[in-house]
Amino acid sequence: MSRLVEKPWGQEEVFAETERYVGKILTVRAGHALSLQYHVVKDETMRVLEGSCELHLGDAPASRELVAAVLRPGDVVRVRPGVLHRLVALTDVRLVEVSTPELDDVVRLDDRYGREGTCEP
Repeated sequence: MSRLVEKPWGQEEVFAETERYVGKILTVRAGHALSLQYHVVKDETMRVLEGSCELHLGDAPASRELVAAVLRPGDVVRVRPGVLHRLVALTDVRLVEVSTPELDDVVRLDDRYGREGTCEP
């Protein structure tokens, strides 16, 4: 039932996918970062399993003002729709992410890896 999705920053293992929710384990290599992004509808919660990371959060995508918090094992953060966010791995880090099922709901404002979908509002 689970499937691995390779990413330029590491990988994600999708271990549950239904019409109501999705569960993933993200593995992010030290020094790598996810896109600076937000979701229109998708609502997600992350819990750090191993390692540490910075989570950069902001209220308004247009302003790009971010506040960073260091997350360690056991820390949990909910990222609601419209919240600007980026995760940066300080060490190799593993997280569990549960979310609503809108996997393609990603508005990328910046991406270190030049992936499609990156846009400037």
